[in-house]
Amino acid sequence: MAEPPPDAFIACPRTRALWDADPEIADLIAKEERYECDTIRLIPSENYASMAVLAATGSIFANKYSEGYASKRYYEGQIYVDQVEKLAIARACALFGAAHANVQPYSGSPANMAACFAVLKPNDTVMGLALPFGGHLTHGWNVNFSGILYRAVQYELDPQTHRIDMDKVRDAARRERPKAIFCGGTAYPRLWDFAAFRSIADEVGAVLIADIAHIAGLVAAGAHPSPVPHAQIVTTTTHKTLRGPRGAMILCTEELAKAVDRAVFPTLQGGPHNHTTAAIAVALKEAATPEFRAYGHHVVANAKALAAALAARGYRLVSGGTDNHLLLIDLSDRPYTGKDGAQALSRAGLVGNYNTVPFDTRKPFNPSGIRLGTPAVTSRGMKEEHMEAIAAWIDAVLSNIGDAERIAAIKEEVREFCGGFPTPGVLIGNDWSPLP
Repeated sequence: MAEPPPDAFIACPRTRALWDADPEIADLIAKEERYECDTIRLIPSENYASMAVLAATGSIFANKYSEGYASKRYYEGQIYVDQVEKLAIARACALFGAAHANVQPYSGSPANMAACFAVLKPNDTVMGLALPFGGHLTHGWNVNFSGILYRAVQYELDPQTHRIDMDKVRDAARRERPKAIFCGGTAYPRLWDFAAFRSIADEVGAVLIADIAHIAGLVAAGAHPSPVPHAQIVTTTTHKTLRGPRGAMILCTEELAKAVDRAVFPTLQGGPHNHTTAAIAVALKEAATPEFRAYGHHVVANAKALAAALAARGYRLVSGGTDNHLLLIDLSDRPYTGKDGAQALSRAGLVGNYNTVPFDTRKPFNPSGIRLGTPAVTSRGMKEEHMEAIAAWIDAVLSNIGDAERIAAIKEEVREFCGGFPTPGVLIGNDWSPLP
């Protein structure tokens, strides 16, 4: 049964309308807001969009069908939709220094599929970082379209350093002769050497595709090197470190613009999600501010501080630390798995995710690692000095993984701590009664 609505929900006309129409869904939204206020979100791919981004996402542009591109639509009535899409494109190109941008992909995976369709034919060879080493499904993993439609080969991490060995990547490229090379991933805590990847791609005649879904906000902020001067195609989601809605973009050279646009529409998609495009435009405007630039650098500083605090407590980190927004704890030397650890942390209000580590001997659904990131905590205003407290709680949970009372006490400490850091985009604030 739904609880009485919070005052903030009643005061907002749209959420009040939702509560009146469907109190069950409205109640679940309110509980999610309360949950996000009361917990520390450490999943690297999660963040908080601003109230402005959320407003655009839920705007009247959700009502529009707009197959085609600006000024070349198959539907009438696109006067304002065209202006929104043109704004988003212009802002994307300006922010990242790209020659061309397509802002229509529904999410990161379709964006990567479109990138492949733009430059590859079936059975061509594609190369990317193997999924168990921090790559992505769409970079050539066998159960994904990229491993089904194409001949997929992978490069791995060095077994000693857990870093990418560019000499081995070059050897693999010379041996396999890929038509496209992916760089970028979901669980690699170090910088990507885009220039070195482009050199290898040029040597073997491949197109370089940089997937910066995780680090786009860091790139925009100047906290990570940009792939745009090096990669012919750059794909990214628009949430994560970019703090936009759940969508995607493709940046590319002028020479590949037509091929990329054609791959998105009509090859893969129909009408774009115009409300998402509007929210992307808002997020890109926010990302062009000095405040966002400072945010991106704080994300990295916080990740480094969290890594150092965990290492000081004896935790083994993949590659020894981090250069970006995420880190991986390797628990293969512990009597419990990464899944056990992540679930215990979640019960304490410390929300991360279990993850494979390089050369993991456990199965992917019950692996040895925990993946943590700092984009969301940084959005709430937490700084380097607060990472020490977070590391102490993580250590306390993992050291008392079977102690329900201790974990419950930590959960309350975390909730009280979170009360000092406003949650972006949330209506109810941190003063509503906590969830049981």
